Amino acid sequence: MTQPPPGSEPELKAFAELQKQLPEMFRQLNGQPLKARTVLVVPSLTLHPEELTKIAGVHHYEERMLCMLSLLRLPRTRLIFVTSRPIDASIIDYYLHLLPGIPSGHARRRLTLLACHDASNKPLTEKLLERPRLMERIRGQLGDISSARLSCFNVTPLERTLAVRLGIPVYGCDPALAPLGSKSGSREAFEAAGIRYPPGVENLRDLGDAKEALAKLKSDNRDLRRAVVKLNEGFSGEGNALFSFEGAPRKGSVATWLEEELPKRLSFENPAETYERFGEKYLEMGGVVEEFVEGTIKKSPSVQCRVDPLGHAEVISTHDQVLGGPQGQVFLGCSFPAVEEYRVELKEAGLKVAQILRDRGALGNFGIDFVSVRLPDRWQHYAIEINLRKGGTTHPFMLLQLLTHGAYDARTGLYRMPTGQSRFYSATDNLRSQSYEGLVPDDLIDLAVDHGLHFDAASQEGVVFHLIGALSQFGKLGMICIGSSAHRARQLYEQTVRVLDRETGASGPETEAEAAS
Repeated sequence: MTQPPPGSEPELKAFAELQKQLPEMFRQLNGQPLKARTVLVVPSLTLHPEELTKIAGVHHYEERMLCMLSLLRLPRTRLIFVTSRPIDASIIDYYLHLLPGIPSGHARRRLTLLACHDASNKPLTEKLLERPRLMERIRGQLGDISSARLSCFNVTPLERTLAVRLGIPVYGCDPALAPLGSKSGSREAFEAAGIRYPPGVENLRDLGDAKEALAKLKSDNRDLRRAVVKLNEGFSGEGNALFSFEGAPRKGSVATWLEEELPKRLSFENPAETYERFGEKYLEMGGVVEEFVEGTIKKSPSVQCRVDPLGHAEVISTHDQVLGGPQGQVFLGCSFPAVEEYRVELKEAGLKVAQILRDRGALGNFGIDFVSVRLPDRWQHYAIEINLRKGGTTHPFMLLQLLTHGAYDARTGLYRMPTGQSRFYSATDNLRSQSYEGLVPDDLIDLAVDHGLHFDAASQEGVVFHLIGALSQFGKLGMICIGSSAHRARQLYEQTVRVLDRETGASGPETEAEAAS
């Protein structure tokens, strides 16, 4: 069958028709665990190619969406999981044995694993579209497409083309709505929601515009010390650059001073970045400039939201993020829930934004990042950005749901078990040490079991690992440490790091692991 060209009017129309199927599919399947359905998971990080090169072992990040195996708890659900390279069988077994209430063999029969056998830095979706025979195998596995859907990390024109060629809808935002999740679109959404965000200027076209914006910010606030120059489509803080106004003239032209100082003072999160290359990307993507939020005591919380196909917007979790990197703007990990002092306030602010995005057509999971500053009598929150995708806080929360029978309590912001107890966690994507290199998945699992760290279904506490495939080559892994209190979750995190360091002869965790702890 002839397919419409990518991005053409026929493709856009076909995609719109597919997406119209989601509300009825949701009505038929939601809350009906015994109804048959198929979910195709394509965990492609479809981002700017240069951004992908900054991530060590980037194709292993596809493993973060193994949390979607939680859907196999539904006894008539089939899951097709596609990756760039095959996932080690022991990693799959590890996840399937975590499923409560379902024999792992039963779940395994309903799971189809496919791979492109391509470790290049191209997005997985692009690799898949280049392999017509693999696409045909996927079509053969979908079964009844009236109850099949596509789940992705983010939805871009590539995922739209994939959905149309397979004839199934995608549970995520239409790529046409991508500007809503840009840095400029985020600021506009915060304005519409009536919540606080840093003073700044959006919809900038190039670094010339950025210079003018910096001059305006300094003119408006003579005491301004620092500002952030952001790419519209930056990822995990890597598209941010910090600018210091130290030594700027109190009188005279700040604009003239900026002409000379901007190329010298712009400080990048990625040490390999250059002013020239950043300028090229800024011209390509556009961006914003905004005041850097100062504060002696600061937190970086986030709110995870969801809009379902019936248009119901809700907050599904709050987290405090752990940030690192030269300027402290790169995501390393998180803890759940956000601290008690402000998690309900954040939920309310996040819900206002979620409702704005819902009204503009957003669908699926997304996150809203904040910076919170401790004042003498309260916390003051600044909304920073919207991530219209499954972010770094998505998979830890889904793993918590996979392992337990609890639910998020929107009133208190806690995760409640049927017994009334709460569960907390500390999680990271960036536990990394050179001494961990050479550990294969079975080694890691053995260490967890030998030292009593493995998640215990009886106590509903313990450690679950992810990004396991990146361990042997890159010495890098992720983990979620679940406990009955925030302190207990923190203890499990620190104990796991100590065990790994001791067993591998590490002198201590490297920068990323220290920051994540």
